[in-house]
Amino acid sequence: MSEEAGVVIIGAGVNGLGTAYHLGKMGYDDVVVLDKSYICSGASGRNGGGIRQQWTSEENIKLALESRKMFEKLNEELEQDLEFYQGGYLVLAFDEDESKDFKKNVKLQNSLGVESQYLTPEEAKEIVPELNISDVVAATFNQTDGTIYPFKVVNGYANRVREMGIDIRDHTEVLDIVTEGDEIKKVKTEAGDIKTDTVVNAAGGWSSQIAEMAGAEIPNKPVRHEIMVTEPYKRFLEPMVISFKHGIYFSQSEHGNVVGGMGNPDEEVGVNQTGSLWFMKNFSKTLIDFIPRFSGVNMIRQWAGLYDTTPDAQPILGTVPEVERFYQINGFSGHGFMVSPVVDKVTAELILGKEPSMDIDRLSVDRFEADDFEAEGAVVG
Repeated sequence: MSEEAGVVIIGAGVNGLGTAYHLGKMGYDDVVVLDKSYICSGASGRNGGGIRQQWTSEENIKLALESRKMFEKLNEELEQDLEFYQGGYLVLAFDEDESKDFKKNVKLQNSLGVESQYLTPEEAKEIVPELNISDVVAATFNQTDGTIYPFKVVNGYANRVREMGIDIRDHTEVLDIVTEGDEIKKVKTEAGDIKTDTVVNAAGGWSSQIAEMAGAEIPNKPVRHEIMVTEPYKRFLEPMVISFKHGIYFSQSEHGNVVGGMGNPDEEVGVNQTGSLWFMKNFSKTLIDFIPRFSGVNMIRQWAGLYDTTPDAQPILGTVPEVERFYQINGFSGHGFMVSPVVDKVTAELILGKEPSMDIDRLSVDRFEADDFEAEGAVVG
């Protein structure tokens, strides 16, 4: 096979297919989306579906706020019930330092249009009566946060993208990106070459490997994060509950299943998507400490995915200095799904030479070379 395409997108997850979708909406369909596995096989199909606007950096707050507004319209846009439910996010603090940080976070979030609230432990218990607040010092809550079903979103994008005439090729591994000087010439795959001058790196935990193929360097590192689902249980939990101190998050789906994850602070860097006994023991214990009512619920499945992490836990967007028209949409450090609508739209705008609907200059990879960045402090796990 030897052919040409205007844009080649590597990664058929929410950001790869979302970018293809927005390109198609803007009237551009000369696009090929590649994935070495199946659609939604990476982090997009392995996360808890959380949609959160309670962040500590101005960039992440703005991305999350605009994405939440877009998620609210996505059912209608994709003509599918995506199980988007705005039960809120309840974020728990367990010491005075964390409590002070939460007050600052709420002030910043409010100033940017996110209507989060600072709560006492008793007020948090009013939202989740079953919550054990014996060690809780404070909390924050935002009602317009929520959850969505990731597979329905990604497959909704895939269906619309195909209708637009855009080509999706799963089980097609990228072997190399051929460049001459600072220009992309073609993408080599196991099925043949595709001539192109524009590539989008939406490969998640494999984004550094893809960047190396083009002669570019990004500081992303893959780190395993584990997650599980329980049997259905009579639904009583409305919000997503999270703790940065414990590295845990959990919610209850409309079907009653508890879905939650937890990070291991001693996790080694690398591609590892196997489950561990550590996770089963520590997640179960922490979940029951938080909500004793869950003590009799059975875990029916556990799995793992990759956080594509950066030094400041914020994404890398836009081009790179080494190669022209090599667009990055990666490094989300565990929150790529929840900010995907706006970053996909902006990436499509940049590819087509349009004025971006949001300023992403501070999310360029150049910030690391200039040492001009501040770490996001609201990453779970």
